[in-house]
Amino acid sequence: MNEGIVGLFIAPLILFIIFVAPIWLILHYKSKKQVAQGLAPEDQAVLKDMAIKAEVMAERIETLEAILDQETPDWRKKA
Repeated sequence: MNEGIVGLFIAPLILFIIFVAPIWLILHYKSKKQVAQGLAPEDQAVLKDMAIKAEVMAERIETLEAILDQETPDWRKKA
């Protein structure tokens, strides 16, 4: 009876070690390498562009809030 239980656990363990573990390790270290390399130049350009757009949007929001504060002082309470 013990042999059947041991075999029940050994077969999946062997399959895991042969098939899953190597793929898992390869993908793990490949992703670690990508993280260590940092952003690609095209990704850096996209990130800079997004930062500029975020600053412009923040300025627009401040302007819109200033206009709303002048025209409708209680607009913040309604939202």
